[in-house]
Amino acid sequence: MIRILAVGKLKDARLAGLAEDFARRIRPWAELEIVELKDQDPEREAAAMLARLGSAAGHGLTVAMDERGDPATSRELAALLGAHGSLTFLIGGPDGLGPAVRARADRTLSLSPLTFTHETARFLLLEQIYRGLAILRGHPYHRD
Repeated sequence: MIRILAVGKLKDARLAGLAEDFARRIRPWAELEIVELKDQDPEREAAAMLARLGSAAGHGLTVAMDERGDPATSRELAALLGAHGSLTFLIGGPDGLGPAVRARADRTLSLSPLTFTHETARFLLLEQIYRGLAILRGHPYHRD
């Protein structure tokens, strides 16, 4: 099971379409749940995310997505996906993830040293999850 807890809705129809396309591609290979949390002040976002994580028993590894996180290659993400039966990825809102949420995560990864909008980060994470699953299955989507 792969779960994404993300603050805010995908308001840009183009990014929403791309994100849904990758979610559709992922679902034959893995159970996927995307939970959208209300975009609000950072303290309330953190409280809502922590409350969801509190009820996330059985969701295995929790990974915060943050520009200050560890870099990972697509193959390293694939290995992470393959090593854990269940993962929860966290994407903050416009102000990022609060310190309490980052502290609650088991790992913190960065999609890039560049800063992306939370909408772009969600699309990129879904693409990388799909790529990682394709690597694990020997699918030709990922080329070395």
